[in-house]
Amino acid sequence: MDYSQFLVMHREIALLAVFLVVFLYDIFMPKRALGATSWVAVGAFALFTAYSFLMPGTNETAFAGMYVSSGACAAIKNILNVGVLIVLIQATKWADSDLQIMRRGEFYELLLITLFGMYLMISGRHFLIFLIGLETASLPLAAMVAFDKQRYESHEAAVKYMLTAVFSSAIFMMGLSFVYGLTGTLYFSGIADKLSEASPLLICALAFVIAGIGFKLSLVPFHLWTADVYQGAPTSVTAYFSVISKGAAAFAFMVVLAQCFGAFYADVWEWMLYALIILTITVGNIFAIRQKNMKRFLAFSSISQAGYIMLGVEADSAVGLTALMFYVLVYIFSNLAAFGVIGAIENKTGKVEMTDYNGLSRTNPWLAFAMMLAMFSLAGIPPFAGFFSKFFIFTGCLSQGSVAIYILVLIALINTIISLYYYLLVVKAMYISPEEPQIANFRSACPERIGLWICVLGIIALGIVSFFYDSIYTAASTAGIFASL
Repeated sequence: MDYSQFLVMHREIALLAVFLVVFLYDIFMPKRALGATSWVAVGAFALFTAYSFLMPGTNETAFAGMYVSSGACAAIKNILNVGVLIVLIQATKWADSDLQIMRRGEFYELLLITLFGMYLMISGRHFLIFLIGLETASLPLAAMVAFDKQRYESHEAAVKYMLTAVFSSAIFMMGLSFVYGLTGTLYFSGIADKLSEASPLLICALAFVIAGIGFKLSLVPFHLWTADVYQGAPTSVTAYFSVISKGAAAFAFMVVLAQCFGAFYADVWEWMLYALIILTITVGNIFAIRQKNMKRFLAFSSISQAGYIMLGVEADSAVGLTALMFYVLVYIFSNLAAFGVIGAIENKTGKVEMTDYNGLSRTNPWLAFAMMLAMFSLAGIPPFAGFFSKFFIFTGCLSQGSVAIYILVLIALINTIISLYYYLLVVKAMYISPEEPQIANFRSACPERIGLWICVLGIIALGIVSFFYDSIYTAASTAGIFASL
């Protein structure tokens, strides 16, 4: 075996180096120096993020084609790095609290390991590598959900997540066994070469594969764990759940469908996704209207947003992949801004109900402003970034040109109007509600303010500067993901 092949995985190796820095610092440093653990983790990951942006995304393969590095893979990894860095910054106050200070090192270590698994999902071109990445990304998340040991809700959420994760993995592997039985290989390219016609077994296998990955994306009807887990998990973990795992799973999902089953787009999985997208967007929107807890509210919002992300997968083209990655980038800034406000208020007051936000603009105008921008961006109101992400995702989907796709986009547009209503409910509570403010004026922690500033600047900048979309399109069009279709 030529061990130089590991050098192709330079981002994964650098990420493991960050993990070792945090792990060794947490284990061996004297007690008086452990107060800096959070900032060591943030600083090390910030350097890694800068390194990742400086390293070009070249088209390389390793381990007989089981692992692939490309411009598109590098782009989505860089996008995820930005989100993780914001999460780490926003989590500093919570991790340094009296209840978490003894195990904050474990929080950072588990988070980095899950990100490593997502990297393998993104670059894997063999289902064995993909499955290793999927489980590496999933299992530590259960421990992160249960991190608040003093709260019953956290334990309940972890059990629900673990059980559904186990069943979804079993369904996914059942689908893979059918695929292997049909083709005799687990290589993405080999599967595409061996499959010549749609068969009942192939349709069943593809349905199982979509169901397994649909759990990671919270697609309806695989979403039932989402609201309870989001509510029970610590807010910093929920923020990580809501954006990072979705971005990695969406990209990997598109690669699997395009490279393995691209020849059966019109016959099989176009219609499967068509139904899933309509259900996901509609159910997410309807149930979001009914929520009073802010974390459950954003849970159903994230379910709906996953449906919009899937429109990029439905496009099955480089334009669709570009729109998907740009949507994930915008979603990271928008959703983390919302969770940043929720986390800051929860850390100070323990309040997470929507009624607690009544009159927030009168006592904490900066937090109310950041939440308003986040809601406007998630709703797709111009000129904020969310408007352009939805515009590009609709445009990418319409590039297919079929009547069914036009109907799908029309349904998604109608649902956008519905989502505007419930996002504005939060703005109404903060700015228009005549009730007395429930939250007194307070000054949020410095890391929380830094995280919110980054998110606000990202929401505004991505709505103005087109450079980001152009760069992502260049990477997506040269990745070769759709070359064989």
